[in-house]
Amino acid sequence: MAEEKKVVDVLTLRRSAKEAKRYVVVMRILGLLVILLIAVIAIAYAISYFYDKYGSFTVKINKYDMMRQGLTLSETPEFDKTTSVLNADIVYDMTNISGEDLPDNLDMINGCHNGESYIAYTFYLINGGDDTISYEGEMSIENVTSNVDEAVRVAVYVNGEKTVYGKTKSDGTGKESDCDSEFKSSTIVMDTKHTKFEPKAKDKFTVVIWLEGNDPDCTDDLIGGTMKLGMDFKIIETT
Repeated sequence: MAEEKKVVDVLTLRRSAKEAKRYVVVMRILGLLVILLIAVIAIAYAISYFYDKYGSFTVKINKYDMMRQGLTLSETPEFDKTTSVLNADIVYDMTNISGEDLPDNLDMINGCHNGESYIAYTFYLINGGDDTISYEGEMSIENVTSNVDEAVRVAVYVNGEKTVYGKTKSDGTGKESDCDSEFKSSTIVMDTKHTKFEPKAKDKFTVVIWLEGNDPDCTDDLIGGTMKLGMDFKIIETT
């Protein structure tokens, strides 16, 4: 009986050792999975933060206006996929160019269609509701570093009509010669308004952003500068 008890004790110890080893392995795997999950979340947060702070161009509408009145955004006129937020892709290490060298078809391509040294984004604002509304839109400078906005140009096409915006000349004497209009303020590029925007109506916007090489303020001091623009739309009246 003593020998049988010893055998049972040995088997129990071996089983306990295997269970302990298995437990250690499982815990290590779970630990690695937790670390991996944290890393994924951290990367997603970093990307989101980067876009929010340094992303080139973001378009937003009031979510309440989207839910209540059906005002929505889309990258295509068919609006198969609608949203309240759109993000244009970033162009890294953008170099200065002349606005005269930009392609002629910038307002003819939907969605993001950046070039090597410019950002181009076309989107649609759609009244998907049943009411006629009026809306306002405003493009703001949400972040800027190294005074890069001194030489930035923003062309906005609204239903095919193009307007080029730039910051007021450094000496305060007005708009740059290649611009149609000055920035409205140090933080606002431009604004727009559409009254009697009927159900199923669509407004097409194309935004082009580049660093104008012919601007006297386009110097080496701007190297490494970043700029983030955002365009926000909201309903101001319903009829």
